[in-house]
Amino acid sequence: MTASLFELRTQIDQLDQRLIALLGERATLTRAVGEYKHRHGLPLYAPEREAQLLGARREQARAAGLDPALLEDILRRVMRDSYASQQAQFPATGDSSRAVVIVGGGGALGQLLSGLFARSGYPVHVLEKDDWAQAPAWFANAGLVLLAVPIEHTCAIIRALPALPADCVLADITSIKRAPLNAMLESHPGPVVGLHPMFGPDVGNLAKQVVVVCHGRDPQRCQWLLEQFTVWGAVLREEQPERHDRAMVLIQAMRHFSSMVYGVFLQREGADLHELMRLSSPIYRLELAMVGRLFAQNPALYADIILAAEHLPDLIDQYRHTLDALLAMVRDADRAALIAQFNDTSAFFGDLAPALLHESADLLRKAHDARDPG
Repeated sequence: MTASLFELRTQIDQLDQRLIALLGERATLTRAVGEYKHRHGLPLYAPEREAQLLGARREQARAAGLDPALLEDILRRVMRDSYASQQAQFPATGDSSRAVVIVGGGGALGQLLSGLFARSGYPVHVLEKDDWAQAPAWFANAGLVLLAVPIEHTCAIIRALPALPADCVLADITSIKRAPLNAMLESHPGPVVGLHPMFGPDVGNLAKQVVVVCHGRDPQRCQWLLEQFTVWGAVLREEQPERHDRAMVLIQAMRHFSSMVYGVFLQREGADLHELMRLSSPIYRLELAMVGRLFAQNPALYADIILAAEHLPDLIDQYRHTLDALLAMVRDADRAALIAQFNDTSAFFGDLAPALLHESADLLRKAHDARDPG
C-alpha cells in the first residue's frame, strides 16, 4: 500500500528537523573556526578554501543525482551566515596601542568602520566638527587618521589637519581619489593611502566586499591597514588614482544619475509604484529595487558623487545623444536599425554578455525564491 500524503509530509518534516540540527552543528563549528582565525590572525574570507569546498560539494551533488547549482545556492547562503557569525572580534594587524581617529566617523560608513576597528582592539576616536578642541590630543598618538567626510569638504579638511606623527597613516574613503590623495600628500609627509570602499553602510560584514586601493606614499607602512581590511574579509583592488576616477564616472556617477533620472521620471508621470511592483516579475522588481534603493539613502551623498565626477556633464551629453539616436529609430519604427544596434553592442560585450546572463539568472532565481509576488 502506498503511503498517504500525510505520511509523506510527516517524513519530509522529520528530514527538515534533521537538516536544522545539522545546520546548528555546522554553525557551532564555524564559530570555532572564527575563534581560531581570531587567535591566529587569519582573514574572515578565504577565497581558495571557499572555491575548493564549493567545487567538491558540486561533484558530490552530481554523483548523488542532485542539481549542483541547488547545492551551491544552499551552501553560499549558509556560508554567508557563517561569515556573520565569525565576526564578533578580529585580530589587530597594526599596533593596537595606537589610536585610530576617524574624521567624520559619525556618518553611516564611518560608524561601520569605527565598529570594525574597535572590535579589532584599537582605541577609536570619532572626530566631528564640534570635537576639534580635542583633536591635538587624539592625533598625538594616532596610528591612523581616516577621513570619512563628504566629498565637497574632504580636501579642505585634509589641509586643516594639524601635524600628525611621522609614522601615522593618513587615509581617506572618498569615492574620488586623485584630488584627496594629492591633498594628503601635500599635507602629511608620512605614509598616505587612498581607499574607496565599494559598498554601502548596510552590508552585514566585509566578506567579499571590494575596497579599491590607491597608493600614495610609503606603502610598507600602510600595509598593516590593508591587511586589516583583508582580515575583515574585504577583497583589495589596486588602481592608479586617475584610472580609478575615470572608471568611477561610469561605475558610479553615470549609474546613479541614470537611476535618479528614471526615478524622477516615474514621479513626474505619477506612476503607481505599488501597481508596478505587483505586476513585475523578479527581473523588473530588481530594476525598480535599485532605483528605490537610491532614493532611500542620503541625498547629499549621491549629489556629491554626481557633482564630483570629472567630465560627467560631457558624458551625460553623449548619453543624451545616444538616447536621441535610439529614439529616432523608435519614432521611425526602424526595426532593422534597432536590431543592428543591438547586435553591435552585443559584439562589444563579447563573452562577458553570456557570463553576465548566467550571473543575473542566479540573482533572479534568488529574488524569485525570496519574495511573494502577490
